[in-house]
Amino acid sequence: MPAEADRKRLQRASQSPAPEPQGSTRSAWLTEHLRQALLDGKFPLGSRLNEVHLSHQLDVSRTPVRAALHVLAGEGLLRYHANKGFVVRDLPLSEVVVAYEMRALAEGLAARLAAERGLSDESRRTLEQALAEGDAILSRRLNREVQRAAYANLNESFHSTIHAAAQSDLLNDVVRACQRMPQAAAHNVMAFELADVRERHKAHHQIYLAVLGREGQQAEMLMRAHVLSVKSSIVRSLARRDGST
Repeated sequence: MPAEADRKRLQRASQSPAPEPQGSTRSAWLTEHLRQALLDGKFPLGSRLNEVHLSHQLDVSRTPVRAALHVLAGEGLLRYHANKGFVVRDLPLSEVVVAYEMRALAEGLAARLAAERGLSDESRRTLEQALAEGDAILSRRLNREVQRAAYANLNESFHSTIHAAAQSDLLNDVVRACQRMPQAAAHNVMAFELADVRERHKAHHQIYLAVLGREGQQAEMLMRAHVLSVKSSIVRSLARRDGST
């Protein structure tokens, strides 16, 4: 029965490996939990997310579920249809690849400009904090969902600080255009395998040192290689996922 199959898929995808927080953090937890499930392909492409089923499975009211679905639709992970509600967006792998290749070019240029123009004290502190927090998060034994969410925040902080340090509105517009593809956004950490993510974070350290040392060409090369390595990890992950369906 299709309805029963849909219900079982929702149950498997929405089971939470992390304890649910209370109070004002509940909505943020719920949004992040569903975001990670969508990025990991736990909901079939084109499937409808039923807020009633999700609220029952996650033991929350429909209001925060509905709010989370609206946020994720705004990020491009879902589409809203008047007759069907929220549907998992089908994004071709070829488009994900193009978004990452464009992002590699744009972020490489951002790193070079940031190096040539120099970092402000505030930017330097923000980058150093992101690096230190990443070192701590990736060295501890944490719940995978908690670890991934924490790393996503500092990853976005690192990249957005480099973008701002480039001091180019046009360049930032290009980066934002790339990140309209949700799988290419810095906040959405795809293919979260710990050893792989540690290598990505090691690249952050190398990029920071090149930017700090005013080594523009080196910073550009390292940033491009970093973004393209993430693309390769995601392609492998999506290929394995598609092959198992």
